[in-house]
Amino acid sequence: MAETKLMQAGDLRVGGYVIFDNVACVVKDIQTSKTGKHGSSKCRIEAVALVGGQKKIHLCPAGDNVQVPIIEKKNAQVLSVHDTLATVMDNENFETFDLTVTDEFKDKVKEGALVNYWIIMDQRVIMQVK
Repeated sequence: MAETKLMQAGDLRVGGYVIFDNVACVVKDIQTSKTGKHGSSKCRIEAVALVGGQKKIHLCPAGDNVQVPIIEKKNAQVLSVHDTLATVMDNENFETFDLTVTDEFKDKVKEGALVNYWIIMDQRVIMQVK
């Protein structure tokens, strides 16, 4: 089960994280309308998926709850690389597992390299190569 928490849409900030359509996204822009005589303020939230890069736009009242993912950021060392799969060892608990290497990091991921990976909604993703 993916770890999430609830937050009001009006409390989101640019650079924060949010879940739209079961996809973890980073918030790129928020526009908030003023309250009317008989209504509540509305938020127009533009976000980009952390994995895949799809752009998502969500409209909702500022008081509505939205899900925010709890992201774990960890380090690991690359043990071996086979095509688009890298076997890595976590630096804290020495657990070994496989990570998919995207085209962005294909040339940088080599044996012995250190990588930063994030655990986003029960999915492990390489975010940086040191």
